[in-house]
Amino acid sequence: MLTKMKTAPKTSLAAKLWADRADLVSTGTAAYTDVVVDHAQNAKLWDVDGKQYIDFAGGIGTINVGHCHPKVTAALREQAGKLLHTSFHVCAYPGYMDVCRKLIETVPGKSKKKAILFNSGSEAVENAVKFARAHTKRRAIVSFDFAFHGRTNLCLTLDGKFKPLRQGIGPFAPDIHRSTIPYEYRGLTLERTLEDLDRLFLTTVAPEDIAAIIIEPVLGEGGFIVPANGFLKALRERCDQHGMLLIVDEVQTGFGRTGRFWAMEHEGIVPDLVTIGKSLGAGMPISAVVGRADVMDSVNTGAVGGTYGGNPMSCAAALAVFEIFHEEQLVARANGIGKKVKTRFDSWAEKLPIVGESRGLGAMRAIELVRDKKTKEPLAAADVKKILHKCQEDGLIVIKAGVFDNVIRTLMPLTIPDEDLLKGLDVLENALKEHKA
Repeated sequence: MLTKMKTAPKTSLAAKLWADRADLVSTGTAAYTDVVVDHAQNAKLWDVDGKQYIDFAGGIGTINVGHCHPKVTAALREQAGKLLHTSFHVCAYPGYMDVCRKLIETVPGKSKKKAILFNSGSEAVENAVKFARAHTKRRAIVSFDFAFHGRTNLCLTLDGKFKPLRQGIGPFAPDIHRSTIPYEYRGLTLERTLEDLDRLFLTTVAPEDIAAIIIEPVLGEGGFIVPANGFLKALRERCDQHGMLLIVDEVQTGFGRTGRFWAMEHEGIVPDLVTIGKSLGAGMPISAVVGRADVMDSVNTGAVGGTYGGNPMSCAAALAVFEIFHEEQLVARANGIGKKVKTRFDSWAEKLPIVGESRGLGAMRAIELVRDKKTKEPLAAADVKKILHKCQEDGLIVIKAGVFDNVIRTLMPLTIPDEDLLKGLDVLENALKEHKA
């Protein structure tokens, strides 16, 4: 009697490529999903096996104008046939100045401003600190708990989370001091945090030795925490009082994400320096520092810059982004998305035991997950991972944040069709309902 041969189970291309990732790529880089993407369009991704996903991660906030927007791809094709690189230090080119002009026009403040371009948010933050120190002739910098400013050595020192970012990597940059930020869900009120900051000035570092305070107007990796209204204004007042500079880090919050072009506009403050990145380039590597001209001109010539900063291709993409925002009214669209997401998130906070808080501004919204609503004990990171994996199985890419890794955040493209937005929210709601800790 002949027996039927058993065939080995088919291995997907994605699984094979993921095995390559594990074999070839350092484990130091994070992995929110095990998806291997083949192509993307607007708010959708397709993996190498053809499975489709709705994208609520947006390249961690870099794709506000959507994946492969026709204006961006057309601008890149045209630029690729003209000029790929010279280094701005060697030869200038119009695109660089045009991007600087656009940024200067949008950043709040009536004083004369200047700009400079870099490759990443971390580079922008590093160089903003250089400008602040050069201008004030002071060394100390104040940042905040739960903050995230990047992964270079100085930025890691500024970051307000130890594990895994700083664990086992030090020593770190000197003269960096951290204070608390309003996080009302966890008992950190505006009054308490301002008292902590003033105490820092008395017990740890004198304000006359501080070059700058750096703040995210809404915390990104820290869990989309929106500081209590009045906190940014209080920082501005203290900076003015003591001759310190205020650096606002808009790398994740900028380009309409919060329902204003810049998140700082919600409180109407004018910073001395702004760091910009992510959605400026629609996926191309570009970042910037924009600030008061007297501050921006305070460093020695040659002290800032880089070989690839403001690359012609990235500048072409950035200029297309500005056009798209104007033509498609994406700041208004962010408010529309935000209202829909807020309505759903607020309803989950009311009826689902696992959802402790719904928060955010505009389309930059999040839910904090807990084991118990009364004690607010954070849901374990392993449980959050299971929820995210369930979403992935059902065709939604969404990522976590927060100091406890218990926050689910939304960074979907601002061009997302309502149909995809609502379908993605349905997938997330179902994953939350089905989860059993």
